[in-house]
This record gives sequence, structure tokens and C-alpha cells, in this order.
Amino acid sequence: MIASLAGKSKKSPHGRSGLDFSEMEVWKPFGHGWRKLHGSFRDAGYSVEWHDFTSVNTLDWSRTFHPGSLEICLNLSGHADVRAAGETLELGPLMAGFYAQNEASLTAGRRGGEHHQFITIELSLPFLKRHLAAGEGGLHPRLSRFLARGDRAPAMVSEPIRLSHDHQQLVLSFRSPPVFKAAQRLWSQAKALEVVAAFLYQPLAGEELFCQRQHHLNRERVQKVLAILKENLAQPPGLEELGRRVACSHFYLSRIFTQEVGKTISVTLRDLRMERAANLLREGRLNVTQAALEVGYSSLSHFSSAFREVIGCCPGLYPLAPVGKQPA
Repeated sequence: MIASLAGKSKKSPHGRSGLDFSEMEVWKPFGHGWRKLHGSFRDAGYSVEWHDFTSVNTLDWSRTFHPGSLEICLNLSGHADVRAAGETLELGPLMAGFYAQNEASLTAGRRGGEHHQFITIELSLPFLKRHLAAGEGGLHPRLSRFLARGDRAPAMVSEPIRLSHDHQQLVLSFRSPPVFKAAQRLWSQAKALEVVAAFLYQPLAGEELFCQRQHHLNRERVQKVLAILKENLAQPPGLEELGRRVACSHFYLSRIFTQEVGKTISVTLRDLRMERAANLLREGRLNVTQAALEVGYSSLSHFSSAFREVIGCCPGLYPLAPVGKQPA
């Protein structure tokens, strides 16, 4: 199934070969906001990198994508998109996705004025070839088609994937490896392959067990709750009503929601409200009081406190300066 993935060197967006490619110039303005955690794309075939920064303007993120690579992004905060051949992967908080290219043809951006936190696992296509058995089933169909076409394959993107609680724990483990330093090379490669197994495969026909079906059902319930909250920010339904709408007890809903999203329903509602309020203030059509009322806050002091906690600055200053640069 998997065609030859090695061969001629790839060109970067700046005309350099894949061997000469470097993303350092893109991340240099952010200082310690970019850090390589494990591996080496050039030498080991994989690299795990941590990102934590605020960009004043929209960032051309595609300039960091290696030619001849597949990258998995575990996105904790901030909004981004990756585009290829008429398809778009949209990443929001606690979302993941992957994308691959031979020649540098992906386009991507990260929204300006937002705090971005995410981990990327960058994999060279030869590294993937060594670890994916030819002809095995279960590989994501878009990726399977991409690999089968070898050097001729156009760039591809996946659909967005919600980060579960287990996925978020995986992110934390990358930042704090539970092994001695001498063992981190072996550990990090095994973890990179664990991410490959978790995100690049889908169940085979007839393989889905009861627990998997239950997990999918719970994920659908959580996604429905998120949609309900987004549509009713000013007057959201109570917990018991949410449970009734998704056909489960509110006790069970609270538990599976926290497991899937990594936050309680009330904290998620607050974050969604602040995200919406920030968009309204950025557009400039509403003042702070109007934005607070629009998302369901009658107390301006409570709104300001929540906004500062989530967005990182006072709502009155938000449209005037980038997040993270606000005065105290």
C-alpha cells in the first residue's frame, strides 16, 4: 500500500531543499514561546515541540511545516486552520488534527491577538514508512491515499479531533517525562509512536467493541452539549435539562463531559462566553457593558473578573493591545 517515501529532496516555501529547511526564523520572534522537547526531525525522523505564545497579527504557520512530513498538532488554546486541496482543518481549543505534504504546499494561519498553546509531533515520511506496515488496515483513509501515491501525492489534512482527557494527559507527559534523562530518547520515540497509533488509525469494519461504541456515543453527547451551550450563552439550560436533551442522567453527563473535554461544564460555559465576548469587543460593535449582557453577565465586575482570568486582560483594554501585553 505504502509507496516509496524517500527520494528527491523537497523544496521549502523559500526555495530551500528539505535538508536545508529550518523553522527557527519563524519562531525566533517568540523567544521561549517555542521549544523543542524531544527528538530531531533531521536526525531521528521525528520531533516533539512545545509552543506557548501570543501573536499580534495572524501568523503564517505553514512556514514551520517541513517538506516531506506529516505533523500532528495537539492544540490546547488558540485558533488555527490548515488548508490543502480544497479541504480545511480548523483547530480550536482542545482540538487535534494532522496534515501532510511532499512539496511545501500546505497553507495555514494562527489567529492574531490570541494566546496559542499546542504541541506538534513532526514526522518525516521515511520515518512513517519504517513504522507503518505495508497493506495493514485501519489507517485513516485520507492518509492511506496520500501514502499510496508517494511523491506524487498532493498535500492532505484530517478532520478536527476533540482532545479527550487521556489525550491531554499525553500532552502533559511530553512536557514532564516520567523517566530518567538517559532514558528519554527511547521514551520520547515510543510516545511519538503512541500518538501515531492514537490519531492516524480508525476502527476496522466490525472491530468496534461495546466500549468503543459507548465512547463514541459519549463523545456525541458532549459535542451536542457544546453546541447547545454555544447557541444559548446568555441563557443556557440547567444541568438536568442538558442531561434530558442528550438522553442521560446529569450526574453521568457531568462525568463524561469532564473526561472528554478536560473541564467541567460550568468552566467550559465561562470560557465560551469569554471567547464570544472577546470576538464582540474585537469587532468594535459593542462596548464592554453590552458585550457582558450579550453573553449573559448582569454584573460588570463578575464579567471583568472572568474575562481577565480567561483572556488575560481587562475587557476595556482588550481591543487596544495584544493578549499577554496588557497592563496590570
